[in-house]
Amino acid sequence: MISAVVAGFALIPLGFIVVYGASLGGREIWDLLVRPRVGELLSNTVRLVVAGCLASAVLGVGCAWVVERTDVPFRALWHVLAAAPLAIPAFVNSYGWSSLAPGVEGFRGALLVVTLSYFPLVYLPTAAALRGLDPALEEVARSLGNGPGQTFARVVLPQLRPAMIGGSLLVGLHLLAEFGALQMLRFPTFTTAIYDQYSSSFNSAGANVIASVLVLCCLVLLMVDLRLRSDRRFSRVGSGAVRHADPVRLGRWRVPALAVLVALAGASLGVPVYSLIHWMIVGSSTAFPAADIASAASTSVGLGLVAAAITVALSIPVVWLAVRFRSKVSTTLERSTYVANALPGIVVALALVTVSINYVPAVYQTYGLLLAAYAIMFLPRALVSVRSAVEQSPPVLEDVAHGLGMGPLTTARRVTLPLITPGIGAGCALVFLAVTTELTATLLLSPIGTTTLATQFWSSSSSVAYGAAAPYALLMVLISLPATYLLSRRPSLGGAA
Repeated sequence: MISAVVAGFALIPLGFIVVYGASLGGREIWDLLVRPRVGELLSNTVRLVVAGCLASAVLGVGCAWVVERTDVPFRALWHVLAAAPLAIPAFVNSYGWSSLAPGVEGFRGALLVVTLSYFPLVYLPTAAALRGLDPALEEVARSLGNGPGQTFARVVLPQLRPAMIGGSLLVGLHLLAEFGALQMLRFPTFTTAIYDQYSSSFNSAGANVIASVLVLCCLVLLMVDLRLRSDRRFSRVGSGAVRHADPVRLGRWRVPALAVLVALAGASLGVPVYSLIHWMIVGSSTAFPAADIASAASTSVGLGLVAAAITVALSIPVVWLAVRFRSKVSTTLERSTYVANALPGIVVALALVTVSINYVPAVYQTYGLLLAAYAIMFLPRALVSVRSAVEQSPPVLEDVAHGLGMGPLTTARRVTLPLITPGIGAGCALVFLAVTTELTATLLLSPIGTTTLATQFWSSSSSVAYGAAAPYALLMVLISLPATYLLSRRPSLGGAA
């Protein structure tokens, strides 16, 4: 019942699109869909999502394997640096690249920026999965005559599938809804077109029809995700061999691997951070209004903390039903919560504005409505993290607790909760990172007079006041670092080989 309520709540934006679309005639919808511009936007969106997911998966899995399974020097440092790009919003990354290298734009520029911004969503769960694998599985495979490549393909890769696919799904959903970075890089997609249409007309038929196509793209992505996932269970009662796998010796490939990690850190972290410092120093518009900056920072942090707690709390019953009581109904309820994540923040915001004005006018222009938008938009971030933890939590332990006379609440508190706490923490950190850097929904739904670091940055950067925008962006990065650090925490690795 609770899962159904959460799914219904998450589907409010979709209902808004469907109801509005039903008010249009079939001929009008068809005329809006068959325009050449829609075909161009579809091509751009699909190309970016496919290429971005593949690039993020290759980069994320490759980095995870190098950091977790090889003798590359300073492995603990590279782990932190590979997770750190999550602290830099994609639109700040695009700001850094486009302000220093104006030629970075279009498809290639967009692919570069979004891959550098989102590959940690694949890297982090994959690295965690590699750490949790029992090395005995690979040793058995090698004893049966399998080489390193065969062992990786037949033993390691299948175990990494949930983490790799879940991370890639998050990347794809983010790319479907990405606005700020693509607008700066002048690469039109469905999201940028929707924003442009709503900017010219608050209730745009064209924008709503394009949003419906975006929903279909999301459904296709979810179907691909289900197709790639297997029904295998990955939990186990024992912890396996209590030891780490012996690191692979890179030999002559050690220096090239190290060079790739250095280049990746420089591109994903060095360029945006350097650009912020550069424009703060040389920008003619640079200013440090302490009161405005402090107000925007406190608002961003407060909204991030509250939204993270609410969103993760909503995700737990949905995940529990989907994992512990697998069925078509539970899977449908879980998948339905992903739809809104593919919609631009402006569509989610306008859906909630319409619903609140017509049915609950008291919540219009309140923080409650803004938090509701955050929960709808970022529920998938919490779901992926919590689901990974629940899937690896053995159901037999709960059965044993019940057999010892513990009730459901006691079992949840003493057995289940300690096992899934890492997933809950990761979900909270991911949602916090998303909320503190969210832009479009905040612009529309925040109460009058409310500003966040993201909205203040966008206001200045849109008017090409790079110096004035830099302090807000830099503070966004600093605020995001603790959450990023929490996501990157793990058992220590050797410092140098």
